[in-house]
Amino acid sequence: MAVLSEEPSTPLSFGNAPTSGPISVAPTSSKVFEDAVRGAGGSVVPLSDATRGLIWLSYREPHELGAVLASHPGISWVQLPFAGVDAFVDVIANDAGRSTVFTSAKGCYAQPVAEHALGLTLAVLRYLPRRARAISWDSEPLGISLYGKNVTIIGAGGIARELIRLLAPFGVNIFVVRRTASPVPGAARTVSVEHLDDVLPQTDVLILAAALTSSTHTLIGARELGLMKATAGLVNISRGALVDSEALAEAVVAGRLTGAAVDVTDPEPLPDGHVFWTTPNMLVTPHMADTPEMIAPLLAVRIGENVKAFLAGTAFVGFVDKNVGY
Repeated sequence: MAVLSEEPSTPLSFGNAPTSGPISVAPTSSKVFEDAVRGAGGSVVPLSDATRGLIWLSYREPHELGAVLASHPGISWVQLPFAGVDAFVDVIANDAGRSTVFTSAKGCYAQPVAEHALGLTLAVLRYLPRRARAISWDSEPLGISLYGKNVTIIGAGGIARELIRLLAPFGVNIFVVRRTASPVPGAARTVSVEHLDDVLPQTDVLILAAALTSSTHTLIGARELGLMKATAGLVNISRGALVDSEALAEAVVAGRLTGAAVDVTDPEPLPDGHVFWTTPNMLVTPHMADTPEMIAPLLAVRIGENVKAFLAGTAFVGFVDKNVGY
């Protein structure tokens, strides 16, 4: 059974409080984030044996973080830079024997990512990938209005909830698929992941906004795509591996889906010559639903919140559960 991650709207408790103390920003320094630490009452120091909190700003080469933790056992809290922590799964798993607390940025990038998801949705329904590729007048009357359609969102975190708010003016019926059937505000229907098959045949737009875990890998494959309407579209702003890329391309080419738009791919970066680049009515954006300029002030706020929690011994926001990997 797939287990979907959901970004909490309130802080989570974490058990034993980590040992507070000086905080380092690594692997490179950043005035914006160092100021966020100081603004929340923390002290910033170079990475050393004195470091107790770590703001880790790199998503590349996650083994570097593992090496830092191994050589600095006094670190008791690590703030990771993005909502998804799939790149750090091994680091977090290897730390299971320690009491290190990991927090992510889940929830704090909801606005720019939800905005991008809405843009991709409209692009697919209006056949903008096809129109953009055209080199002569295309008079075929193609286009689907979003108004009044059924939109299924997989995931119930901050991005999904912000997207629900943005979709409200379109009068859509929103179905949310999450770990449990607990209602989500603004959704006409909320179902657990076991009932994904029940909503797919009714879906006009499927939007993926869940974290990548071992149980959500290729959550949407050929079978699931086969349950959808030929007039439906798919949008992925979470992680590329939630969808079987080959099956998705085949479905769009064969006309079993209207189209698809993805900000994330598998593999990533998407190599030259990949079928996605030439698949009709398929739009690829290069994992830029949020840019550094957009996210810096948002991450700074999250850092400030968690520095205060770190120093006070209270609950963190974006707590990562080591047992489930997000």
